[in-house]
Amino acid sequence: MNVVVVESPAKAKTINKYLGNGYKVLASFGHVRDLPAKDGSVLPDEDFAMSWEVDTASNKRLKDITEALKGADSLILATDPDREGEAISWHVLEVLNKKKALKDKHVSRVVFNAITKKSVLDAMANPREIDTPLVDAYLARRALDYLVGFNLSPVLWRKLPGARSAGRVQSVALRLVCDRESEIERFISEEYWQISADLKTPRGEGFTARLTSHDGEKITKMSVANGDLANKIKDMLDGASFVADSVEAKPTRRNPSPPFTTSTLQQAASSKLGFNASRTMQVAQKLYEGIDIGGETVGLITYMRTDGVQMAPEAIEEARTAIDARFGARYVPEKARLYSSKAKNAQEAHEAIRPTGFERAPDELKKYLDPDQLKLYDLIWKRATASQMASAEIERTTVEITASKDGKTAGLRATGSVIRFDGFIAAYTDAKEDGEQSDGDGDDDARLPEINAREALAREKINSTQHFTEPPPRYSEASLIKKMEELGIGRPSTYASTLATLRDRDYVVIDKRKLIPEAKGRLVIAFLENFFERYVEFGFTADLEEKLDRISAGELAWKDVLREFWTQFHAHIDDTKELRVSQVLDALNEALAPLVFPVREDGSNPRICPTCGTGNLSLKLGKYGAFVGCSNYPDCNFTRQLSADQNADGEASLSNEPKDLGKDPHTEEPITLRTGRFGPYVQRGDGKEAKRASLPKGWAVDSIDHEKAMALLSLPRDIGQHPESGKMISAGIGRYGPFVLHDGTYANLETVEDVFSIGLNRAVTVIAEKQAKGPGRGRGTPTALKALGDHPDGGPITVRDGKYGPYVNWGKINATLPKDKVPAEVTVEEALEMIAAKAAASGKKTKAPAKKAAAKAKPKAKAAAKKPAAAKKPAAAKAKKD
Repeated sequence: MNVVVVESPAKAKTINKYLGNGYKVLASFGHVRDLPAKDGSVLPDEDFAMSWEVDTASNKRLKDITEALKGADSLILATDPDREGEAISWHVLEVLNKKKALKDKHVSRVVFNAITKKSVLDAMANPREIDTPLVDAYLARRALDYLVGFNLSPVLWRKLPGARSAGRVQSVALRLVCDRESEIERFISEEYWQISADLKTPRGEGFTARLTSHDGEKITKMSVANGDLANKIKDMLDGASFVADSVEAKPTRRNPSPPFTTSTLQQAASSKLGFNASRTMQVAQKLYEGIDIGGETVGLITYMRTDGVQMAPEAIEEARTAIDARFGARYVPEKARLYSSKAKNAQEAHEAIRPTGFERAPDELKKYLDPDQLKLYDLIWKRATASQMASAEIERTTVEITASKDGKTAGLRATGSVIRFDGFIAAYTDAKEDGEQSDGDGDDDARLPEINAREALAREKINSTQHFTEPPPRYSEASLIKKMEELGIGRPSTYASTLATLRDRDYVVIDKRKLIPEAKGRLVIAFLENFFERYVEFGFTADLEEKLDRISAGELAWKDVLREFWTQFHAHIDDTKELRVSQVLDALNEALAPLVFPVREDGSNPRICPTCGTGNLSLKLGKYGAFVGCSNYPDCNFTRQLSADQNADGEASLSNEPKDLGKDPHTEEPITLRTGRFGPYVQRGDGKEAKRASLPKGWAVDSIDHEKAMALLSLPRDIGQHPESGKMISAGIGRYGPFVLHDGTYANLETVEDVFSIGLNRAVTVIAEKQAKGPGRGRGTPTALKALGDHPDGGPITVRDGKYGPYVNWGKINATLPKDKVPAEVTVEEALEMIAAKAAASGKKTKAPAKKAAAKAKPKAKAAAKKPAAAKKPAAAKAKKD
């Protein structure tokens, strides 16, 4: 018997079928050890000794592996073929050696790039030892991330309250987003005009030509800077005669892009499918681990964490055969295409992402895949297939035209292209959307009619259109990933988790698929750029990544890299101990001036307090983060949020000054719309006694008028007396959303609008439904949305919907679902991984409630319970073993 260790139970099940009865395949459920989230897990003064901790769930997995090894001949470590997979195998081996579970058993490491029978059996026939340099690179990366996080984050907590964390890669990614926002704020729009002519050939076919010169001067995008010049040129062209000077048709070839890497897959899935990076990797993981295809579980794609762009020779041949069969011999190039990565620090030891079988076309798998799986597989299959297809043959035509009037001339140009042979475009189009190379060059993709040199052209219309330059666009997840890869920051396998961390820390928000930095995120980056500039420099981070790669290649010693980093970093941390909060605020006021002190419409000094008129505004640090306050505090109580709410187009939706909404008809007090430390709100009257009401979630600032403000300020609203108790039922908006209240019983309402419209009968029903659920905090135990079956350790696993969103429940462990995960689509394998991760993070003991109850029912356990306290331990141990 041979024991095989893989990461996930889904892989274990599939691989066990391939290997047969002589093997027992067990899952480690990912990493079995990690650095405890506390000081002292990495000790630089003790030659970077690392203290690893095994959580309760992993202890169970390791115990199962140890038990299986008792009657086994060998241990085969078959975790994923990357740095993390190598590390998991190393951890398992380390723990088993400490347990003395191996003795004289043979240990080997195997890797396979696809979960197919052939790949797995080939790997088993070619075992190797643990790749020590790869493990060293993992240890260096893990130690670096720990040392940065656990030393830099406390500095943020002390000097910048409200900031949650800083990270080696996370902070540099955040800087990219914040730098782009600063560019947008500094951007000054410029006017320019574009001039074109709608012309016709003698045969009556129309086309458009753009102005390229006027009176002997070349016209560029910004040359026509005002309407006067535009009108002057337009008047000249309106009366001009047009002649085609030359017509040049040039054949060209367009080559396909390489198969997907992790980052290019994430980019294409974002652009074409609307998937975020996390969702893309979750779906790809399922395709990799295996799908039931007609009774057989098969991995449909190769390993999806890679920055290699080349396919295996046998896969290339298979692709060429499939192309011949599906598209025809002309679509197969004479020689196989070979690719190399242009990304900085790319490691090309692994294959690109490709189908495990090119004969499995997407349309043939439709009945086996869910919609997301089908979309992603279709994308991967088409891109990999196109990568080995013939080039597209395109004819690009350029027509130079002269316009003449009264001795004055102007030049115009018309361009277009015709696809003479579609080649790879027959399989995969629009690489432009993937954030990579373009499939077209603007107007070149327009088709031109037949135009002959020296023939006269008829003028139909002269177009003169005003434009304004636009600021650089905010990053999307796809474009940010592309930028990080170009700079050599992080690794493809970490991009999804890095972006998720930025969202979870409330450092960025995603609006219309654009990443917008929150005020908290901009504060953190401004602080780091002022006081830890070196550690958020793109070049420094990329150089460190390169050193980690050199460790993987066996060229550098990992502890030497750590020593070099730690010496300088630790000294920098020590220097900040004397840093005063006033110094921090002065630096942030300067660095974030456009954000903290936006220009006022009346042109007045944005740093003068609008309330008292004499105090200076400045950033203040409170328990919950930064806000803007007046220097005359406490005499002046003016405060506001750090920034106005902004939409995805960068437009402020609430000015910094109170907005007059009218007066209360009963009291004649002014009603105003304002923004404060905790967001926008409406206010009636002035001073400390003024009535205030925050805007409910989902209410846009620009939608607030006098009627809505009055409705908010009138809350809580009396609905009527309860028919049984005679006590009043009221409706309002509280900390946890809209509600109705009767005699101390709160019941949630579905929408904010219900607060203003709910009638007495409905309110009585809602109250009764809440009371029927019985006592308890909140809603009590939520009803299960989906039952997933029993946990391997006993006890049911369910998906439930809680106050803070859907989650997986097992016993006392609740693991929140990712934001993009549909509760009904959660599988038992995903649930087990989330439960294990939650248990590891919280340190909870993963005891199964069902087993525990069963154990108590046994006579021996009952008898043990009657014995003195000292005798309970053996009995409890026995019960757990049973």
